[in-house]
Amino acid sequence: MKELYDAISLKTSKITTNRYSTSFSLGIRVFNRKYHDPIYAIYGFVRLADEIVDTFHQFDKKKLLDKFRNDTYEAINDGISMNPILNSYQWVVNKYNIDRELIDQFLHSMEMDLGLHDHNQDSYDEYILGSAEVVGLMCLKVFVGGDEEKYKELKEPAMKLGAAFQKINFLRDIKTDHMSLGRSYFPGVDIYKFTDEQKTEIEKEIAEDFRLGLEGIRKLPFGARFGVYLAYAYYYKLFKKIRKVKADKVMQKRVRIPNSTKYSMIFSSYLRHRTGIL
Repeated sequence: MKELYDAISLKTSKITTNRYSTSFSLGIRVFNRKYHDPIYAIYGFVRLADEIVDTFHQFDKKKLLDKFRNDTYEAINDGISMNPILNSYQWVVNKYNIDRELIDQFLHSMEMDLGLHDHNQDSYDEYILGSAEVVGLMCLKVFVGGDEEKYKELKEPAMKLGAAFQKINFLRDIKTDHMSLGRSYFPGVDIYKFTDEQKTEIEKEIAEDFRLGLEGIRKLPFGARFGVYLAYAYYYKLFKKIRKVKADKVMQKRVRIPNSTKYSMIFSSYLRHRTGIL
């Protein structure tokens, strides 16, 4: 009856995604149904690791993350885990041949959050690679369904899109990351002296990541394109909203997109998707 346990495991990953991320859940729902379970499983895995380093302050995070890493590889090797989230994730890794290097890089970035609180350019790039770009590549493995040529073609755009999303998260959460977690991600930026000029330079970098990422979205398989474009549209709208805010104001208030706007974006994004004007 492992099929029943596997189904329960995937349901757990779906519930985890829906409870933690409204915007990400919306994107998954508009994928072709064949992508739902594997993308939920990837998100559940990523979310669990993120929770360890971001919220479990009363516990030994290093111990928890080390155990999570060991349990992850054991699940992949054995083809089963009694942790439902890891059971779902091992299924995705084994079914879609997700490279161990991507998993290593992701877990390394999570570990960086435990000890590194101020980044230089090298550590910043390394963190972005592991925390965001490789997650995009895991999802790309699912979307291309074993087509290695397509994967190679879309690899860089997928990484750029993941980087854009993460950098926007950093800008949006710059106050929370510092006040609650003691972290400062942007290299060379003193958040107490964060200037409009520094913010503009970061935004130029994000805009270029978005441009390259959109080129990749246009080449995705049809069943995946709308969902990824919807995520792009949401983050791009958030980006435009953040752009209008002065650097000192970003430190005072977290910029948000209302749920009503998110739902209206589904319709407009669908029209652009169907008419081919992405």
